[in-house]
Amino acid sequence: MTKKLISVCLLLGFVLVGQAQRIIVVDTKYILDKMPEYKDAQKKLDQISMQWQKEIDDKQSALDKMYKDYDAEQVMLSDTLKKKREDQLFNKEKEVRDLQRKRFGYEGDLFKMRQELVKPIQDKVYNAIQQIAVNRMYDLILDKSEGITVIFADPKLDKSEDIIKALGIK
Repeated sequence: MTKKLISVCLLLGFVLVGQAQRIIVVDTKYILDKMPEYKDAQKKLDQISMQWQKEIDDKQSALDKMYKDYDAEQVMLSDTLKKKREDQLFNKEKEVRDLQRKRFGYEGDLFKMRQELVKPIQDKVYNAIQQIAVNRMYDLILDKSEGITVIFADPKLDKSEDIIKALGIK
C-alpha cells in the first residue's frame, strides 16, 4: 500500500512539474550595453546627432540675429521693406523648423539611422532570446528593461480564442 502511495505521489509530482509554466526575465538594455557593436552604433548616433544639433543651433542663432536686427531697424523701414523682412524671417524660421523635423522628427534622419545601425543588433539579441526559449522550452520571457514587456510567448499560452468564444464572438 505504501509503495503504491509513493508511486502515485511521485507520478503526480512529475506530471505537475511537467505542466508548470517556465517563465524567465531578461534585461535587454543590460544585454545591449554589454555588446561592443551596440556601443559603437550608439556612439556614432550620438556624434551625428550632435553635428545635426549644432547645424540647427547655428541656423537658429542666425535667425535670432535677424530678429534682433529687424527689431532695431523696424522703425526706419518702409512698409514694403518691413513686409519683405518679415517674409524673410518667416521663411528662415520655417527653414529651421523643417530642418529640425527632417533630422529629429518622426521617421526623420536620426530615426532612419537608428533603424539602420541599432535594429540589426536588437534583432540579433531577440533572435538569441527566442532560440534559448525554444531550446530550453521556456513558455514566457519577459523583458524588464523598459517596464515589463513580453518578448516571447509560447503560442499554446495564448487563450484569446477561448475569450472570443466565451464572449460569443464568431
